[in-house]
Amino acid sequence: MSNPLPGQLNPSPRLLLGPGPSDAHPRVLSVMSTPLLGHLDPQFLAIMTETQEMLRQVYRTANPLTFPVSATGTAGMETCLVNLIEPGDKAVMCTAGYFGNRMVDIAGRCGAAVTVKEAPWGRTFDLDTLRDVLKAVRPKVLGIVHAETSTGAAQDISQLGRLCHEYGALLVTDCVTSLGCTPVELDAWEVDAAFSCSQKGLSCPPGMSPVSFSPRAVDALKARKTKVQSWYLDLTSIMAYWGGDRAYHHTAPITMVYALREGLRLVLEEGLEARWARHVRNHLALKAGLEALGMEYIAPEGARLPQLNAVRIPDGVDDVGGRKQLLAEFGIEIGGGLGDFKGKAWRIGIMGQNSRPGCVFQVLAALEVVLRGAGVKVGTGAGVAAAEKAYAA
Repeated sequence: MSNPLPGQLNPSPRLLLGPGPSDAHPRVLSVMSTPLLGHLDPQFLAIMTETQEMLRQVYRTANPLTFPVSATGTAGMETCLVNLIEPGDKAVMCTAGYFGNRMVDIAGRCGAAVTVKEAPWGRTFDLDTLRDVLKAVRPKVLGIVHAETSTGAAQDISQLGRLCHEYGALLVTDCVTSLGCTPVELDAWEVDAAFSCSQKGLSCPPGMSPVSFSPRAVDALKARKTKVQSWYLDLTSIMAYWGGDRAYHHTAPITMVYALREGLRLVLEEGLEARWARHVRNHLALKAGLEALGMEYIAPEGARLPQLNAVRIPDGVDDVGGRKQLLAEFGIEIGGGLGDFKGKAWRIGIMGQNSRPGCVFQVLAALEVVLRGAGVKVGTGAGVAAAEKAYAA
């Protein structure tokens, strides 16, 4: 007897306020029902060109080699590192959280002689510290996380590209949680390779990883003496598809390109500066509410991401139990801690489409119920009231 077919998909509604994915914008979901085109159809090639141009604007770059990798954000990380690192190359990887450690792992798999520069989780690196390691190692590549999703820490990289170039190094940056939420200025900051994702600040589903390579990075790629270890992520081939020739490399995820194109349109319609300001405004309200509920941030003041709020769980509150209650009773997803903060922190994302007052008030009201149920003494409506006051100010 055959098993019955599963029913039609009808998941319970969720408000995705974790570290990602965030909720996709309704316009993005709408364009995903657009009929498919062939991946070499002239109409789709024009869509590719439009998507690339808008991506350059959002990355604030003129880099010709700017396109979305047909895979999720980690594939963007791998694309940057496997193309720029050859076996035996010296590389410095800066780690102050979970995703810095992932860059260390990938660089090692590329055969690099990796120097790991560590900072405590939740902290950032100062320019003098990085100058010292660049001077001592003289690496080909320095990798660093711009927005560390595991800790909510924002790394200042505005002067780092110039510093790397003084010592002949290429700067690779993880912009997965920053693009579309906070300033990213690839050209002004002299970044050589950057990668991001589609499901956070760009308000699209997971599945694409926007990357951009500077002319300096492309020169390094062309000067390789060995083949790139990954066939699929080898830019020497992909450049022909996303470049002027549009030569076949792989079947692009057509619907995801539609989605990304619409997500980029939304960003540029709003305006980058206005979008960045929106994320800060909603962060300040959420921050006021969280602190009124007795929650402390992991990252220090002045180095906090507005879009990813990582806070310590109050004493006596169960990490998993609290998050399960939020999901079951309120349909709200937040993230638990990773690595050093596993079981000790919650990560609350207000990114892209979800950076709005309604999301701030909903999660604060729900958190108050969870904390009260766990025995934490909080004033009635304290979090929401503090957020309202912040918005009024």
